[in-house]
Amino acid sequence: MSYQKYADIIIDISHENLDKTYQYTIPKEFFASAIIGALVVVPFGRGSRKINGYIVGLSNEPKIDIDRIKPIDHVVEGAPVIESHLIYLAHWIKETFGGTMNDALKTVMPIKKAVKIKEKRRIVSIKPYEELSLLYEEQKRKNNAARIRILEALLKNSYLDYDDVTKKLKISKPTITWLETNDVIKIESKQIYRNPIEKQDISYTPVTLSDEQEHIVENILRDYNEGIRNTYLIHGVTGSGKTEVYMEVISAVVASGKQVIVLIPEIALTYQTVNRFYSRFGDRISILNSRMSDGERYDQGLRAKNGEIDIMIGPRSALFTPFQNLGLIIIDEEHEGSYKSEATPKYHAIEVAKTRAKLTGAFVILGSATPSMESYYSATKGEYKLFHLSKRAKEASQPKIWVVDLREELRQKNRSIFSRKLKELIEDRLNKQEQIMLFINRRGYAGFVSCRSCGYVIKCSRCDVSMTSHVQGGYSRGKLLCHYCGSQEPMPNTCPVCGSKYIAAFGTGTQKIEEMVKREFPKARVLRMDADTTKNKGDHQKILSAFAHHKADILVGTQMIVKGHDFPLVTLVGIVAADLSLYAGDFRAGERTFQLLSQAAGRAGRDRIPGEVVIQTYNPEHYSIVTAAEGDYQSFYEQEMLYRSLMQYPPASHIMVILITAREEDLADKAIDHAGLVLKDYINTKQLSSKIIGPAPAGLAKVKDTYRRVIYIKEANYNYLVELKNYFEGYFNYSIQFAGCSLQVDFNPMSTY
Repeated sequence: MSYQKYADIIIDISHENLDKTYQYTIPKEFFASAIIGALVVVPFGRGSRKINGYIVGLSNEPKIDIDRIKPIDHVVEGAPVIESHLIYLAHWIKETFGGTMNDALKTVMPIKKAVKIKEKRRIVSIKPYEELSLLYEEQKRKNNAARIRILEALLKNSYLDYDDVTKKLKISKPTITWLETNDVIKIESKQIYRNPIEKQDISYTPVTLSDEQEHIVENILRDYNEGIRNTYLIHGVTGSGKTEVYMEVISAVVASGKQVIVLIPEIALTYQTVNRFYSRFGDRISILNSRMSDGERYDQGLRAKNGEIDIMIGPRSALFTPFQNLGLIIIDEEHEGSYKSEATPKYHAIEVAKTRAKLTGAFVILGSATPSMESYYSATKGEYKLFHLSKRAKEASQPKIWVVDLREELRQKNRSIFSRKLKELIEDRLNKQEQIMLFINRRGYAGFVSCRSCGYVIKCSRCDVSMTSHVQGGYSRGKLLCHYCGSQEPMPNTCPVCGSKYIAAFGTGTQKIEEMVKREFPKARVLRMDADTTKNKGDHQKILSAFAHHKADILVGTQMIVKGHDFPLVTLVGIVAADLSLYAGDFRAGERTFQLLSQAAGRAGRDRIPGEVVIQTYNPEHYSIVTAAEGDYQSFYEQEMLYRSLMQYPPASHIMVILITAREEDLADKAIDHAGLVLKDYINTKQLSSKIIGPAPAGLAKVKDTYRRVIYIKEANYNYLVELKNYFEGYFNYSIQFAGCSLQVDFNPMSTY
C-alpha cells in the first residue's frame, strides 16, 4: 500500500503574512491518522516552536529542498477533523469574503475542539452461575468483604452499573481489576451523548396541506426527483404555513437517504421550532447553538458525522454541520441580518449555503414573509424559483392594523408612550383574558434626531440616510454625523421645518416600557424579553414557555419576540415606536422597518380569534409603514428598489467596506487617507466606474482605545470588488504605510460601521 509522505498545512495563526500552506513530512506512525482535515502539531519558524495546524493537502512529492522540510510532531488524538469538501468551502469563503484561510477553516468547524467522550460503563459477569456461587462461598471463607459484596450483587443481576458498584457498593479499583484478571467479569463501555434535546412525549397530528402548499411541495419534489437542484424562495405571509411545507419536503429528502440542515435566525426560535420538528421526526433531529456546552456541541457534531441524526436545526453556525450525505439546506426567515457574520470572514449564510449545496449535490430553500431585497431581486431575475403563500393557515384572518400618528397624540396633550387607541385595546384584551405583545423597535437604533411635532428627521444631503447624534468617539456633544461619508452638522435647537422646540435624539427602552405598563395596568401579569433577561442558558425557553402557558398577560420585548412565534391567545400587538429602526442611519433602515412591522403584526390573531395591531409612529405617511400596514410587500419592494437604484445601494449595486483600525488616532487617519489614494489609483488604472465614499470615521470611531476609520466603495460588478479586495489586501500586508494597523473587509454590510 502506498502512503502519501508529505502534508500541506495551514498554520493556526490568523495573520495575513502567514496565509499560505507549509509542507511537512509525515512520519510512518502517523500515515493512518494524518488525513486531510486533521489537526496536527508541527515545529514552526526558526525556533521550531510547537504550534497547531490543519492538513489541507497530501502528496508524494516535495515542493522544496527535502532537507528543509520538517516532520509533523504528532496528530492531535480525538480532535475534530474537517471534512474535505468543507476545506474547499473554507477556501471559497476566504477568496469571496476576505480574511485568512485559518479564519475560514475555523469558521467551517462547528465543533471547535475535542471534548472528553462521556461513557456509560457496566460490569458484566462472564462466569456461569454455578461457578460464581462457588467463588462467592470461597471469598466468604476468606472473609474478603469487598469481593463478597460485588459477587453477591452479581448473583442477583448478571450486569451492574459501574458507578453504582464503586459508589453505592464502595468497591475499589483493585477489587474490580482482580475480578477482571481472573475472568470473572468484563467491563463494557457505551458512549453516552450529551443531548440538548430532552426526550418528549409530543404526538404528531398530520396536517392537510392547502392547495398553495401542495403546489409548492409538488414542484420542489418533482425537481428533486428529476435531479434538478435549484434555489427556491418561498414568500409566504405570516402564519401561512411555511414550516409545514418545509417538513413535507424534508420528509421526502430524508426518506431518500439524505440529511437536512434547517437554519433559524435566533436562539429564541429554537424552542417552538424544535417542538414542531420533534413531533414529526423524533430523535432523528438535533440542534446546534452558542448556548450549548462544548460537550453538547461535540456530541451532536459526532452524531451528525456518524449518520445518527437526519436533521440539524440551528442558527448560522449549524450550516457547517458535518453531514456525510447532505441533501437540503433550509434558511427560514432568510431576510434576517443575523445570517451575516460579524466576525472575520464576514460571510453571508445564504451565499455559503448555495455554494455548499453545489459541492454536495444538495438544494436550498429560502423562506420569509418579508424577503430580503437581495433575495427577491434574485428571484425577479430568475436566479431563484419563486413561490407564494398568500393565505394564512387554520382559516385565520389577517389582523386589523391601526396606524396611530403620534404627532396628533402630542397635539391632544397625550405625552404617554401609549396612544389612546393602544391603551383602549390593551384594557379590552385584559378584560377578555387574551394576550398582548408590546414590541419596542430598537433594531439598528442609532440616536437619530427627529421633531415630535411634524416628524421631520435630519438626513445627510449626500447619502440620504439619517444623521446620528454623537456624544462620544471624539465628537463633542451637539454634533450630527453621517456614518457613510463623515459629514457633520451642528445639532439644531428648533426644528428647521416647523420651528418646534420638540426636536431631539429619539430613544426609549424595554425596561422603561415594562415599568410604564405595570404602572398603567397594575393587575396585568407582565414578562420582559430582551438581551438583559435572556443572558443565561434556557432563559429564552423559560420566558416563551411561561407566556405560551398563559402565565403572563403582556410580553414586552425587542425583535426577538416577533420572530416566528405562534401564540394562539395573542390577539393584540402594540408596536410602541415604529420610527426607531426607520431612521437607523443606514440604507437598509426602510427595509428593516417594513420587515419588523410585518413580522410583529404577524404575531396577532394566528388562531381562530381575530387579531389587531397598533403601529405608533411620527411618520405615518412613510412608504415602509404604509405598505407594512397594508401587508403589501410588492409595493414596498418597488418603492425601495427605486431608492436603491437611485443611490446605487444593494441589490442594485454592491458595496465593499474597508475598515482600518489603529491604537493611535494620527496613524489611523494617515492610513485611511493613504488607503483612499491607493484605491482611487487602482480604480482609475482599471477604468472602473466604482464610486468611493469617504474616508471617514466609523460610526463607532473609537472602541477599546482603538481608532476606527472606513471607506465605502460602490460597484455594480461584484467580481471587480473581489479583485479590488485581493489587490488591496496584498498592498496592505506589505506596505510600510500600514505598519501598526489592522484591516477588515466586508461586502454588502448589514449596517454601517
